[in-house]
Amino acid sequence: MPREAKQLVESIDTTMKTLAATLFQIPPTVLPAGFKPNTRLQMDGLDFLAGQPETTYPAAFFDPQYRGVLEKLSYGNEGKDRGKRRCALKQMSEQVIGRFIREIDRVLTPSGHLFLWVDKFHLCRGVHPWLDGTGLDIVDLVTWDKATFGMGYRTRRRAEYCIILQKQPRRAKGVWKVHNIPDVIQERVFRKDHPHAKPVGLQGTLLAAVTDPGDTVIDPAAGSFSVLTAAQAHGRNFMGCDLEG
Repeated sequence: MPREAKQLVESIDTTMKTLAATLFQIPPTVLPAGFKPNTRLQMDGLDFLAGQPETTYPAAFFDPQYRGVLEKLSYGNEGKDRGKRRCALKQMSEQVIGRFIREIDRVLTPSGHLFLWVDKFHLCRGVHPWLDGTGLDIVDLVTWDKATFGMGYRTRRRAEYCIILQKQPRRAKGVWKVHNIPDVIQERVFRKDHPHAKPVGLQGTLLAAVTDPGDTVIDPAAGSFSVLTAAQAHGRNFMGCDLEG
């Protein structure tokens, strides 16, 4: 190849790489006034999301407090024994969950990720109605094996599921940075502080896969604030809240 042609090819290649890096580079997060990062904010999650600017965050976690299992299965043990603390929490209707997810979609950056926690009931029933009016697509699923006996009338539920959604445009190369994550992860969590505490290790692995050090992740229904702990362990910032603080 003539030297001039080779130089032209190299110049075009360099330009394309620079353009790609620019297109998918997450801009520095400008946090709204009145919201302090890396703290346990006590407020309504929808109010929190309404105060966030559009296309700001590369990753979000959402663990909805739904009534699906309690209402559909009706075992008759609601509010008894191990169910007392769960039933004391304010429940979210299907409509409220949809509002949360639409707001999360609004504040995510292009190609940003939402990690959505669901149980077996909602995994089988489907969550697509929650995604109406969003640019979110389901791209993967991780099963959390809680390493406990579990509850259930027929089979014992010892797993929960993290549905991985990505805001359009869907991209893996250059966006998902960790490639050795198994789709079933066992992690024991002791739920002394919150009945719905989630695994810090698993959430840290997931947020590290889609963010860079110094990025900010959000959780508008933070519960035990396990995402805050995971973010700080990986050098990320956290913005989130819970009704209980």
